[in-house]
Amino acid sequence: MAKEIIKFALMFVALTLCQVVVFNHICLFGVAIPLVFIYFIVKLPVTLGISWVMTLSFLIGLTVDVMSNTQGMNALACTLLAVTRLPVLHLYMPRQDAISNPEPSMRTLGAAIFMKYALTLSAVYCTLFFSIEAFAFFTPMRMLLKIVSSTLLTFIVIMAIDGFTTSRR
Repeated sequence: MAKEIIKFALMFVALTLCQVVVFNHICLFGVAIPLVFIYFIVKLPVTLGISWVMTLSFLIGLTVDVMSNTQGMNALACTLLAVTRLPVLHLYMPRQDAISNPEPSMRTLGAAIFMKYALTLSAVYCTLFFSIEAFAFFTPMRMLLKIVSSTLLTFIVIMAIDGFTTSRR
């Protein structure tokens, strides 16, 4: 139990620092921003209570907001993402007891299910984040381009991170 808490605390710090120091400064073609700190929310155990998931999601979003000066956009989007996390997982995997390990990964869920799960959560988060950022539909095509390109870039980086961090047992 303590080992898991330390693991997630380190993941929280590492992903937050990577997002603020490295990924916030990457903007491919002026539209695609990798928002990889949501990997923390993606990897939270499915057995964790919704109040803990929402609290941790809000805290990581707030931490990124404070360090990035984004006025609560990440905190709101992360909290809403925490609410949609389990329904999205059950959309692709209807039986909760079929998961051998409560921590979602390519190894525990299988590559296809985890990829659908991560892609859907990335799309939900990018849609929420860029809708909050725009707050009005002044340029809907640019916003749609930002959502799609950031979703794909975030998904690719999350798959790479999961590929490197998941043990090969």
